[in-house]
Amino acid sequence: MAGSSHGHTPAAWTGVTISFIGFCISGAFMVLANPLGFWAGLVVVALGGVVGMAMKAAGLGQKQQAVPAPVQARAEAQLQSS
Repeated sequence: MAGSSHGHTPAAWTGVTISFIGFCISGAFMVLANPLGFWAGLVVVALGGVVGMAMKAAGLGQKQQAVPAPVQARAEAQLQSS
């Protein structure tokens, strides 16, 4: 994973930030014993995932990288041998 830029995209940062805010909202309302606020926070968490996927679909996510030829050849050889 160290060689990739996994998660270093605007889509990833935005989705995680929105989800974190929703998590904080849910946590605060859990302590305050307010079920409606708790569930509203969970809706914000889910919204963070939706926003992140929408941004990725809009081209703000990580681009697919080409597989190096030796890695691809090794994978194909393993498939053929089994």
